[in-house]
Amino acid sequence: MLLLTGGAGSYAQFITVLLIFVIVLGITALTTKWIANYQKQQSINENVQVIETTRIANNKYIQIIKIGGKYVAIAVCKDTITMLGEIPEEQLKEEKPVQNFSFKEFLDKASAFGKGEVNQEEPKENQSHDEK
Repeated sequence: MLLLTGGAGSYAQFITVLLIFVIVLGITALTTKWIANYQKQQSINENVQVIETTRIANNKYIQIIKIGGKYVAIAVCKDTITMLGEIPEEQLKEEKPVQNFSFKEFLDKASAFGKGEVNQEEPKENQSHDEK
């Protein structure tokens, strides 16, 4: 029956519910940030770093870790961890972490791509097949 009465009361009720929803979302975002920062501080290690992880099967991974100044490859299974060997630093291709990621720039690129403004060239392999 409340929905059928209409008027200013229903608008006020809608605005109140919307405001409560936004406040709950804000509290959730702040709590999530706080927990993430807390966990980041708990896991700061200066001597042990996971460089790369590759899944090879269900519950089986190969990881490259840096312990002190040495790089080591390990196999991580459900119940065991096995050292595969040491890797010389020169053989690693270490990628630099992405810093200063701008979500606005990402959205601008995505919208430009969606509008067809991005120059899309055919790969050279496809062009050579078309010419034959």
